[in-house]
Amino acid sequence: MGWTGSVTEVSAPDDQADDNIQKEGREHTEHGRECKQQLLDAAAELFADRGYSATRIADICQDAGVAKGLFYWYFPTKSALFAELVRTMRLRLRRTQAKAMNPDSNALARIAQGAAASVQFMAANAAYFALLDVERTDPAIAGVLSEGASVYLEDVRRLVEEGQSSGMIPDAQSDLLAIGVLGTVSSFSNSYRNGRLGSDLTVDELAAFVERWVTNALA
Repeated sequence: MGWTGSVTEVSAPDDQADDNIQKEGREHTEHGRECKQQLLDAAAELFADRGYSATRIADICQDAGVAKGLFYWYFPTKSALFAELVRTMRLRLRRTQAKAMNPDSNALARIAQGAAASVQFMAANAAYFALLDVERTDPAIAGVLSEGASVYLEDVRRLVEEGQSSGMIPDAQSDLLAIGVLGTVSSFSNSYRNGRLGSDLTVDELAAFVERWVTNALA
């Protein structure tokens, strides 16, 4: 879960991902974009339902209503599709965080706002994040997940150091503080997703709690 200062800033680290998403102008037609999105949407549902390994390319094409030959026009392999799905979700998450962060707030407040937005995003996309919990050890997709973890860590570390420079966050190893923030969001989101926080707690209540928790932990 990464934090950035603005929606414009969000786009910059993912320029390479965007380039991958729009290779060779294939998606420049409306029909092309629709076909590709249908494949991504179908794959996301099947991966969540069956798991990555048990899902066949033929299954994805059938559920998407797309000819199998078109699959290979957009994705050379199933792992390439999964990588793009992960990068697309990562970009959506980072844009959600940026939108939630008040640019006039100090770095500590922005970190907490980003944490709350992350909790809400992960709850709204619970099936996807449950899939990552199960599949992250698969060597075919571990690389793209590790890539995302590095992006998120750098986002938070940069804000932590900004907060330290302004005196809002105490001096400490910034990587450790950033990992603590990421771990807090991940742990509470995982517990909520798996029903360990009870049925009465709403996602808005959890997000507000995490926002306070992160603020108190870093202050």
